[in-house]
Amino acid sequence: MANLFDLPNLLDRQECTVRAIVETPPGHRAKFDYDPESGLFALHGVLPAGMAFPMAFGFVPGTLAEDGDPIDIILLAEEDLPVGCLASVKLLGVIEACQTERDGSRNRNDRLIGRIAQSRVYADVNDLDCLGRAMVGELTRFFETYNELKGKQFKVTAVSDPARACALIEEAAR
Repeated sequence: MANLFDLPNLLDRQECTVRAIVETPPGHRAKFDYDPESGLFALHGVLPAGMAFPMAFGFVPGTLAEDGDPIDIILLAEEDLPVGCLASVKLLGVIEACQTERDGSRNRNDRLIGRIAQSRVYADVNDLDCLGRAMVGELTRFFETYNELKGKQFKVTAVSDPARACALIEEAAR
């Protein structure tokens, strides 16, 4: 079985599209992580009652971020995307962040934001301005709280456009 981390991301800089793999569906409390050794998605943790992933959460294959994992991405879609789904994504931007671990070490841990390229409902959403500041603020707060629950700090350093999201993917290409 192929290691999903090693699949090509098929970044198209002109169209700002890339491929992504879903690890956790929207609305779920259970967080899954891809395990390349088994080729399965392992349960990583469960959020407390009243808290759930606001959008599908996954990774961009063929990348390696500063934290040692592929670049994270959250996906806007009109349908729930199942664990393991490979999707073509239109990049909307990125929440750039510095994450402080329990031991005090720090690294970048950005969150790309995209929508399903084939979306009908969100076809006119092409950047974070279309998504709205309130929604981006909600996503930022989710990741701050999510990390806080794990004894980590997630500090946003910038919110950037689709071109910056593409550049981060190029920098992280394996």
